[in-house]
This record gives sequence, structure tokens and C-alpha cells, in this order.
Amino acid sequence: MSVPAHAVCTAIRGDIVSGALGRGSRLTEDQLARRYGVSRVPVREALRTLESEGFVVTRRHAGAHVAEPTEREAADLLDMRALLEPLGAARAAQRRTEAHLKVLAGLVRLGRERAARGQGEDLRALDGWFHETLAQASDSPPLTALLTQLRHKIAWMYVVERPERPVETWAEYGAIVDAVARGDAERARRLTALHWECRRPPHRLKRLGPARVRVSQHAVNVASAHH
Repeated sequence: MSVPAHAVCTAIRGDIVSGALGRGSRLTEDQLARRYGVSRVPVREALRTLESEGFVVTRRHAGAHVAEPTEREAADLLDMRALLEPLGAARAAQRRTEAHLKVLAGLVRLGRERAARGQGEDLRALDGWFHETLAQASDSPPLTALLTQLRHKIAWMYVVERPERPVETWAEYGAIVDAVARGDAERARRLTALHWECRRPPHRLKRLGPARVRVSQHAVNVASAHH
């Protein structure tokens, strides 16, 4: 059974973000094909995609390696997200569907419940789903793709401390969703910008350790080959 390149790309990206494939690690098609149990063809395509996203670099006479971003590049990512997330929220207020609103409202409800109970691990996953859904509600594939890449890269480069007041965080999400539901693009933009400014300080740059390769925690989703 052939495995699509996007499934292999997701697996490799996941291992880069988690640190299983350390910064500067060499990436060969044979090595990765064995690691994920696939042929070299989808690996080759996945590496091209990851290079375009900035996770992989190809060095002359040395082949592909996991990228080694600088502190300046990492800081730029936070600035980019601070600009694009408010834009995404404003677009969502103008273009969202009822289905988007239903999902966003449900995530806010769950987030508030989990925050009140102090269920931090659940909140981390819900936070990611919230931002992903809000980006999709913008109905702008290029903007959604950029925001998704930014979230992956920031997770790769930064450790984010848990919010000290998660109940307030999810109340802010609720206010953003309310603005989106009302079609108030300017309010959605403003609330998202204020929220992001409060979230920036807890980002701590990860230590740049030596290149390493650990056992993969991200198996290729072979089931997706059927679709």
C-alpha cells in the first residue's frame, strides 16, 4: 500500500517539533524511509515540503538537515503571529459559517469547564483546536496555512508556560468568539491582539542542544492512504 507524502510529512514534522529529530540532524531518504516504514518516494516529497516550510535545509554536498533557526528568527515568528492572528480573527468575523461558530462555542464551553477544574493537559489540546478552528473560519487558505506553520514552528522553538489564570484566558476566547459571531471584525481583531500580547511573555526559547535522533513518537497515518 502506498502512503501519501502528506502523511509522511506530518510524521517528520511532528518529530522535528517534538525534538525527536534534533536541530542540525542529517536527514537521508533511506534513514527516514526505514524510520517510518515507507518507500523513499513520499519521503522525498515530504522533505521538499518541509524545506519550503523552513523545517529542513539542504546543504550543498551534505544533503538535507533539520534547520537550526537563530534567536532572531524565532523572535520574528512571534511578531508574525502577533500580526496575523488578529487578521485571521477579523476575517473570521466576516466569513465564518454557522458550523465554525458551533465548534468555536463548543471549544470555549469545554475550555471554561476544564479551566475551572484545573485540567491543564486538556486545555493545551483545546487551545490548539481553538486557534486552528478560528484560522479556518477566516475562509482564507493562504492565511490558515501561514498560521498553522507559525504554530508548529513556535511549538518547535519555544516552551510555553501554562497561563496562571486559565479561566480568564478562556473568558477572553469567549469574547473573541462573541465578536466573531456578531460579525464585528474590528472588535475581533482588537481582542485577539490584546490576548496575544498577554500570551507572549510566557514564551521561553528552548535551549539549543546537540543534534540527536530519538525513537519516533509520530507514526505515519497509513489509514490516510485510503483517502
